[in-house]
Amino acid sequence: MKVYRTDEIRNVVLLGHGGCGKTSLAEAMAYVSGAVNRMGKVVDGNTISDFDKEEQKRQFSISTTLIPIEWEKAKINVLDTPGYFDFVGEVEEAVSAADAAVIVVSGKAGVEVGTEKAWELCDKYNLPRMVYVTEMDVDDASFREVVEGLTERYGKVIAPHFQPIRENEKLVGYINIIKNAARRYTGVAQREECEIPDYCRENLEMYREQLLEAVAETSEEFMERYFNGEEFSVEEIRAAMRTEVMNGSIVPVAMGSNIQAQGVANLLSDIVRFFPSPDCMERAGVNRNTNEIFEANYDFSAPKSAYVFKTMVDPFIGKYSFVKVCSGVLKGEDTLYNPDTETDEKLGKLYTMVGNKPVEVKELFAGDIGAIAKLTNTKTGDTLSAKNNQVVYGRTEYSKPYTYMRYIVTKKGDEDKVSQALQRMMAEDMTIKAVNDSENRQSLLYGMGDQHLEIIASKLLARYKCEITLETPKVAFRETIRKKSDVDTKYKKQSGGHGQYGHVKMKFEPSGDLETPYVFEEIVVGGAVPKNYFPAVEKGLQDSVQKGPLAGYPVVGVKAILYDGSYHPVDSSEMAFKTATVQAFKKGFMEAGPVLLEPIASIKVTVPDDYTGDVMGDLNKRRGRVLGMNPISGGRQVIEADIPMTGLFGYCTTLRSMTGGRGTYEYEFARYEQAPADVQEAEIAKRAAEE
Repeated sequence: MKVYRTDEIRNVVLLGHGGCGKTSLAEAMAYVSGAVNRMGKVVDGNTISDFDKEEQKRQFSISTTLIPIEWEKAKINVLDTPGYFDFVGEVEEAVSAADAAVIVVSGKAGVEVGTEKAWELCDKYNLPRMVYVTEMDVDDASFREVVEGLTERYGKVIAPHFQPIRENEKLVGYINIIKNAARRYTGVAQREECEIPDYCRENLEMYREQLLEAVAETSEEFMERYFNGEEFSVEEIRAAMRTEVMNGSIVPVAMGSNIQAQGVANLLSDIVRFFPSPDCMERAGVNRNTNEIFEANYDFSAPKSAYVFKTMVDPFIGKYSFVKVCSGVLKGEDTLYNPDTETDEKLGKLYTMVGNKPVEVKELFAGDIGAIAKLTNTKTGDTLSAKNNQVVYGRTEYSKPYTYMRYIVTKKGDEDKVSQALQRMMAEDMTIKAVNDSENRQSLLYGMGDQHLEIIASKLLARYKCEITLETPKVAFRETIRKKSDVDTKYKKQSGGHGQYGHVKMKFEPSGDLETPYVFEEIVVGGAVPKNYFPAVEKGLQDSVQKGPLAGYPVVGVKAILYDGSYHPVDSSEMAFKTATVQAFKKGFMEAGPVLLEPIASIKVTVPDDYTGDVMGDLNKRRGRVLGMNPISGGRQVIEADIPMTGLFGYCTTLRSMTGGRGTYEYEFARYEQAPADVQEAEIAKRAAEE
């Protein structure tokens, strides 16, 4: 592939609801531009984007894919992203590297929750955007309904500039609303002029009015001319649109059919015409040498620097670090410095990736996206720059994974293999987290949802030949006491020669501090228990609180007082006093009103107003206590509640189905509280059965 200058590059991310047609649109773009000579299909598992076995099996995208397309003397780096919410980390990576977005909407399904989330992401990253309506060749698709749905939600910024011409429910051509002229399709990316059909005129007038109104809003002069009934020229409309699309005041709406590759050539031309090249965007980092702001701004004459926004680790083709060049021009023989790991990295060859196929390029100009193979000390989020101009760019913020399951390695001896495979997967996907919970002797796997975790397990088996099973995790209960007890315990053993003798009298009571396992005090008078045995008594307590007598959970909040006892000058030993203490603890604990404590989390659930009743009802079912509601922008509420950790299992799936995917939640551990009697009984019975 030839080298492109910064002003010839467009970095575009495809966003939208799962199943709306992003991957087939990327495929059609590649076909129309001549990058491929036959168009793959998602159902056949032969698209450029969905090259992973899991994607082909499930027929939806799981990771972001780069497809560079050459069109009208420009290079369009298309980033095809997953639409399902479990893979939001991949979307966040792509959005951080893009300069503009095409929001894909199905003409059949209309505006969906994924459309709304895509719009919110564009707002968050300040991305210019346009909407592309797919499936216009399908019987019950409606361009008009999509435009109305978008206008209802986002107002006058919505500006349709193409209108479908349909005959017998099939897409046969389009009207260019800017030019007020019709075209009929004659082949791939080919069309001829035709008359505007009468049945299209009513909608055309409405769309043209909507477009001109959006253009008129861009300046006072235009507004005046619009109210005076003056016409705008095609050049004036296009110039206004280019300016206003860049700052988000106009969102053009185009349409087409991915399967027939119709409308795609217009979309590619619009991307080149209306979207900004990287040199119109701002990018700043910190110069580590001077501690000053480094204004990179995709200037190819500035010192070299690049941000690693994604990592791909494939067992067959190796590791590739995807970079966006923020300044300067990268060349294959360059050696750059990674300030994050304080190491030099020799670049070797530079590539642009077409799906999972690396294509070598000589140089990457500022603003371009490419890949570098085998960077040993560089991971996602790192910056590469010249050593005499060490720059660090802000890292991308990723959604935090809150759904977790316990995983068990099926085959004995595969533990290390699984651990290494998970490390590789975590390098690729920033929303996976593997945690070793030593307290409950379990390994936990965190992800963005149940489907995400299931796919991780499936990938482990397919890619790395390691099998794991996912189970409901154990909850970290605690044990404590509510009353006081007084015990007298003697440990006495005679077996020829020296015997064993230890005798303690101890009181147990709540310490009032649930953060600390135990508090030890000794108030022995007259040397009934010699001082040199006090550490042995404490060691007995230390061992006892690891696994409580009630259900085998760690003990907290106990105060133990040694007030009397006796010893034998020959048979007493540290071991004997330690054993006596362990026995005293068991007896004393069970006589002091033992209770089970359960972990409580503080949860914040963000939902649209309409769903607050359902969500609060569900939280109550899970033994949650709603503490309050705070309204936030966009007609949403943040419900704050305390909820037992046991109530969080499966919550992600329930919340999504209850709110149509619009609800999100976050939580953190807050404290321990006494578990209700039924929960305590069930847990004790369960632990007894396990033992």
